[in-house]
Amino acid sequence: MPKVSAKRQITIPIDQCQEAHIDPGDEIETFIYNGQITIIKKTKGAAQGLLSSVKTDKRISDESSLQSTLKQRHKGIV
Repeated sequence: MPKVSAKRQITIPIDQCQEAHIDPGDEIETFIYNGQITIIKKTKGAAQGLLSSVKTDKRISDESSLQSTLKQRHKGIV
């Protein structure tokens, strides 16, 4: 059974890595939900096309969008 090191590192057993197709040097993402940690291998292009249906408004700059979002968060809207 894997243990957490003093550096908070965890070694995943090789059979689990093989089943999940995780190789040395691969990037992973971790998520916590209800006290459970989920590890997901990052896959290049996995999100490709995810936002393809979103229409952009070219009249709004990235900076003005950012400032608008920050103002909304400050007001507790977002």
